[in-house]
Amino acid sequence: MKKIIVTGANGFVGKHVIELLKHSEHVVYALTTHIGDKKNDERISWHEVDLLDEKEVSDLFKELEAPTHLLHLAWDTTPGLYWHSTSNVQWVRATLSLIDAFKAAGGRRFVGVGTCAEYNFTAELCHEDETALSFTTMYGSCKNTLQQLLSAYNQKKCFSTSWARLFYMYGPNEHPLRLVPSVIQSLMLGKTANCSHGNQIRDYLYVKDVASALVALVESDITGPVNVASGIPYLLKDLVNEVGCLMGETELIKLNAIPSPQSEPPMIVADTSRLTNIVGWKPTYSMKEGLSETIEWWREQLVVQ
Repeated sequence: MKKIIVTGANGFVGKHVIELLKHSEHVVYALTTHIGDKKNDERISWHEVDLLDEKEVSDLFKELEAPTHLLHLAWDTTPGLYWHSTSNVQWVRATLSLIDAFKAAGGRRFVGVGTCAEYNFTAELCHEDETALSFTTMYGSCKNTLQQLLSAYNQKKCFSTSWARLFYMYGPNEHPLRLVPSVIQSLMLGKTANCSHGNQIRDYLYVKDVASALVALVESDITGPVNVASGIPYLLKDLVNEVGCLMGETELIKLNAIPSPQSEPPMIVADTSRLTNIVGWKPTYSMKEGLSETIEWWREQLVVQ
């Protein structure tokens, strides 16, 4: 039985990770900045902690009983701000302190979460060992730096690290300003969903599949970076039109209504060979299934409001 710490446990991805781990044989320490109405059960215990505060982290590890694994999801991902925010540097420092505390408590395996923004997008497919890395944004640079620092830990016996590079995601609990939820909400309100030309090619994975892949990575002994993505190229115009079709509101999808940045990469797609062949994981949801669940979730939120 593993004793798994999950940081960012109440976030977009974290909520789905916790839901999966509820049905596992593992003990889970769920870390969040605000517990709210969360309740402990036989598998999950919730802990309120500011990971940027070293004293709070130190006090936390006095409470935890022999954690063995750590899945680190927490980071600043405020839309429109996180790309160039200096908070990324704070999170590098905080993560290294967290790892030190985890190791001192006897921890054996750390899985960090990176981003496709670590890559230079000049290649057709982003491959963990072959594609050049980019240091053009604070977010991507800090994630890259942290992953390279973590690689040194793999040289130490009894401690392994892996790095999940997440690509594009969608699903319940996503920030409303992101593409899929913004289109869904516009259509629900009978408003036009203004989009760019939509010829950008992106790699999208339903968040429940993302969570499943992360749990599989935690449970594995694979080290180093692993792309977590579908490996399937989607035209953004096909994605938003699928949303419109599922909601019966295709006439409200307006392509070429807003400009797209000239510097925007035409294609961002992952090579998922490591995830599929080494970790042994494959997606469960099709795009249609994932979008249908997401649309239903947003409908429920509208009723609640």
